Amino acid sequence: MTDPTPAPVVPEGSIPPHAGERRLGSPDQPSFLRWLYVGRVFLAAVVLVRAAVFRVEQPEAAFTATLVVLLAYAVTAYGFYTTFVKKSRGSLAFLQSQAAMDLLLVTTLVHFEGPEQSVWAALYVLVIAVYALLMPLRSGIVTALFGAAIFLADAYFAQPGTPGTWLWGQVAVFTVVFLVVAFLGQRLRTASVEQTELAIELHRVRLEADEILRNIRSGVITVDGQGRLAFINVAAERLLGLSTAEHLGFPVLDELERRSPALFSAVAVGIRKGRRVNRAEGTAQRADGHTVPIGLSTTTFERPSEEFPSVTAIFTDISDLQQLQVLHVRAERLEAVAALSASLAHEIRNPLASIRSSVEQLARSARDDPDDRVLADLIVRESDRLSRLLGEFLDFSRVRASHFVTVDLTAITRDAAQLVREHPDTGPGVDIVVRGEPALVDADEDLLHRIATNLILNAAQAMNGTGRIEAIIDFPSPNELPRGNDFEHPVRLRVRDDGPGIDPDLQERLFQPFVSGRPGGSGLGLAIVERAVAAHRGLVLLDSAPNKGTTFTILLNAKWPTEDGA
Repeated sequence: MTDPTPAPVVPEGSIPPHAGERRLGSPDQPSFLRWLYVGRVFLAAVVLVRAAVFRVEQPEAAFTATLVVLLAYAVTAYGFYTTFVKKSRGSLAFLQSQAAMDLLLVTTLVHFEGPEQSVWAALYVLVIAVYALLMPLRSGIVTALFGAAIFLADAYFAQPGTPGTWLWGQVAVFTVVFLVVAFLGQRLRTASVEQTELAIELHRVRLEADEILRNIRSGVITVDGQGRLAFINVAAERLLGLSTAEHLGFPVLDELERRSPALFSAVAVGIRKGRRVNRAEGTAQRADGHTVPIGLSTTTFERPSEEFPSVTAIFTDISDLQQLQVLHVRAERLEAVAALSASLAHEIRNPLASIRSSVEQLARSARDDPDDRVLADLIVRESDRLSRLLGEFLDFSRVRASHFVTVDLTAITRDAAQLVREHPDTGPGVDIVVRGEPALVDADEDLLHRIATNLILNAAQAMNGTGRIEAIIDFPSPNELPRGNDFEHPVRLRVRDDGPGIDPDLQERLFQPFVSGRPGGSGLGLAIVERAVAAHRGLVLLDSAPNKGTTFTILLNAKWPTEDGA
């Protein structure tokens, strides 16, 4: 199996800025050159000593050797300046000049002892091998031939006496060895370049993988076979309240058991039995103490060096998904209730109208009997009340987005706020404020007006005569939207009050028909709001706490797909 531990974060600046230039030389060209400069200075010192020894016997050779040493020091100084002061990668001509200097220095050293018996001749192989790693194959071959040529020239022209047959054999052997070394050096150089490119590519892949793991909204942790935390991303830190600095590389199973029993069980069974969890749900306690539902899955990785496999777990906060599921179930339930309401309203309304008409006729015929008049008036009033209630049922059942036009949600909300200000249920101390830039949406204008009016009126009725209501229209960012949504151009309306809040037990049932948070309420206002929002394929979200106010959030698509917009 592959190593499950994700790669550590590598600083972005550590990628070599000019990876393509690797083809001009080995990845460690400065290191090679540094050792070449040190070796050249040492050889130059040896040549200088040999020249001093032979200055009497071979004064011309000693003088020439001294000039070569001075030239070697000058070339070395220039090379050091180019490589380490200017920090410039050596060009091909630069490397060839450095190689020629080293071969000339070796030839000078070989000259004093004679090419036939000099042990210094082995340095030709070393010099050619090093420069074969730094230069392309053609240049390496040229360097090898140049080394053989100056060795032959020194033996043939600069040595006293006539060279024997040994010279040609030695030159032939040297030439073959030099060429083989140059070829092998080039192969090694090519392999080094390919390895460098592979390392760079691997480096980039690791950076990309790390960037993905850092930014995904799902938590990812890896625990090794000893129960130690091998990796954790930012989302996992946030969901579990675990710090990388404190827990990375240390046993973490106890912390997992305390913060998320379901996650601990999945990881523990993976380590002990190698069992993978494809899909499971549980809870996780964040650093702030808040518990959230999570969905998780795990995979195991076995390594020969470890007795137990390591486990990687991927988990995510599914609060939004659960909320969306609740909203979908609620919408289906409202559809069923709406159909039933429409049927009952029609079935009851006609008999009720007949009863009311009959009672009015009886009241006119029993005009002289006060008791009969009182009863008749009572029946008529109750019939009217039932008729209004049936009208609300029909309104609830008839919530349909039938006529889509481009409207300004902010302007509609301002009109609704003005209407609520004049409503008798709005106390004199209630301040209603609408904030937001123009927000154009494709929607049914009448339904939007009912949504805004019902929400603002509902807030005003909960204020007990005094308080502040804010209606805010804006455009939320993707991170502010619940997961699992399909909003392409979201627009948001938030109605926020500083009233007494809504009881948590009531919040789950608040959007159901006939459920009201105030005495005398019909319990249809918020149900109508949710059906109107659902008709626009939007969402209604509620956030409330006792004595901390209430916020209703409406999410709509500003633009509908062409096939859905009619």
